[in-house]
Amino acid sequence: MGTGDMTDIERLTPQTAWKQLRTGNDRFVNDSPAHPSQNAARRAELTAAQHPHTVIFGCSDSRVAAEIIFDQGLGDVFVVRTAGHVLDTTVIGSIEYGVDVLGASLVVVLGHDSCGAVAAAAHTLATGEQQGGFVRAVVDRVIPSIVNITSGDPGTDVAALSDPDVLRREHVKHTVGMLHGYSAGLASAVAAGRCAVVGVEYDLSDGAARLVHALGDVGEEPAA
Repeated sequence: MGTGDMTDIERLTPQTAWKQLRTGNDRFVNDSPAHPSQNAARRAELTAAQHPHTVIFGCSDSRVAAEIIFDQGLGDVFVVRTAGHVLDTTVIGSIEYGVDVLGASLVVVLGHDSCGAVAAAAHTLATGEQQGGFVRAVVDRVIPSIVNITSGDPGTDVAALSDPDVLRREHVKHTVGMLHGYSAGLASAVAAGRCAVVGVEYDLSDGAARLVHALGDVGEEPAA
């Protein structure tokens, strides 16, 4: 993976890192991407070391390629992806690597609409039907994110589990909380102000990425 030495590299603040992602996404939404840091000179520069400003933990969905939707280039973001952005120990270790070793000052949990893993988890909660094979392992890790929106009343639960926006946001927020809670290193970095962990929702239709949850200061208030 390459570690590099942060001694002579200026680490971005979480606010600056988020601003770079925000402005990059604005370019993507407006159909005017800059495609930065994607030339031969950048490739050569990165052969010695990498110093990404952000770790992006997102879903494996083919429609949500992090570098593209945030208009970032080589060496800018350290990307970790699983179906349904579900956590396990290797994922947490990879994210800690991006922050503690490579020097990233921002961690983004990136959710999106029409997520099959979230829909499958809602279906299992509503009907009791289980997924087959190892897909069930993914669904089982999504269920804790959305089970708290159920009340035990069938009528209420059907409505709650049928709202994709509620499901998406709950899963993103819960993942942020789990990541911060499980990783002592990340919690320490957030407390010290050298890193922030945020939740972001991506809309497939308009390409916009919206901040919905933040642990640490990124210079923007999350959407209500």
